[in-house]
Amino acid sequence: MSCEITVDGLVKRFGQNTVLNGIDMCLQPGERVAIIGPSGTGKSTLLRCLNFLDRPDEGRFTLGDLSVDAASATTRDILAVRRRTGFVFQNYALFANKTARQNIMEGLTVVRGWSRDKAAARADEILAQIGLGDRGDSYPAALSGGQQQRVGIGRAMALDADLMLFDEPTSALDPEWVGEVLDLIRRIADGRQTMLIVTHEMQFAREIADRIIFMDGGKIVEQGPPDQLFGNAKDERTRAFLRRVG
Repeated sequence: MSCEITVDGLVKRFGQNTVLNGIDMCLQPGERVAIIGPSGTGKSTLLRCLNFLDRPDEGRFTLGDLSVDAASATTRDILAVRRRTGFVFQNYALFANKTARQNIMEGLTVVRGWSRDKAAARADEILAQIGLGDRGDSYPAALSGGQQQRVGIGRAMALDADLMLFDEPTSALDPEWVGEVLDLIRRIADGRQTMLIVTHEMQFAREIADRIIFMDGGKIVEQGPPDQLFGNAKDERTRAFLRRVG
């Protein structure tokens, strides 16, 4: 089976600090990959670079028939990538002055160029799917943290993306809201959506992922199926991390 998504030689520096140091990655269609590792090792930066929220310094990113040189990507290239990727932020990143419906519509009108009527109809479909069919006119301040994150996930779902990127989707939630968000991600995963998930929820990663990637020091140290990585990690850095979080 050929790779649907590849990352070759991705490098990101902030000043003199190299945060990503030559990341190579391949995702098969429908594959769910969880990224784990210590804080500050570049996991979230990797996701942000794949969506060009942070511009990489080196590397190439390929999604199907779209291939982009990260360092020289034009505005058109970046928009093309964003049309095919959905991003779920750890802090929701909803527009406070827009309703739940309008937040979901935003990517459809701005990125996809849909009419407002078409986008609103799609947003209402998504709201029903995420269990918020009656909250379309609610503003973020009137929603719980779990509901806000479900709207954030719905915004990514609406794009029918080739790749969904989840950046610590439960880290900003109070404990009582974590379960509902994880359940929604599980439902999306069951539809064989290709996804990369940065998470600190080890049991969730083990349940949902086809493959686990362990990162440390801006590099991929080790990767493999969940049972292999959690049960028989080869690298001492992986084993030490799992002992700390286990």
